[in-house]
Amino acid sequence: MVNFKDISPAGYSKYVEVDLGVSKMIILSGQVAFDADGNTVGKDNFEQQAEHIFSGIKQIVEKAGGNMNNVVKLTNYLTDVSNLPVFKKVRDKYINLATPPASTTLEVSRFVKDELLLEVEAIAIINK
Repeated sequence: MVNFKDISPAGYSKYVEVDLGVSKMIILSGQVAFDADGNTVGKDNFEQQAEHIFSGIKQIVEKAGGNMNNVVKLTNYLTDVSNLPVFKKVRDKYINLATPPASTTLEVSRFVKDELLLEVEAIAIINK
């Protein structure tokens, strides 16, 4: 069974919960640095945007009954890969460094708003 969570008016779910029997998979849409009103957090500040994104991922995973140790995959989109050291610094405060998730990082030309500097997708597996 698939449960669609926090469906936005834009026609997508912030995350999807898939029942796998003994566990559930949480698939998060790309997270960006928007506040609750849709305003950009940390305009022109990569580190602040990364903090906001990883804090949001943590909140969603916890809402689903897990923690950041349950994150098994990250897909990271950056407008400038020279920000990768800052990205890693922020990410490493949130993930399990002993057993880090699989990860892919890509450089992209832009996002839906020009002031967005990164977007992160995540997948978590949470035992029931």
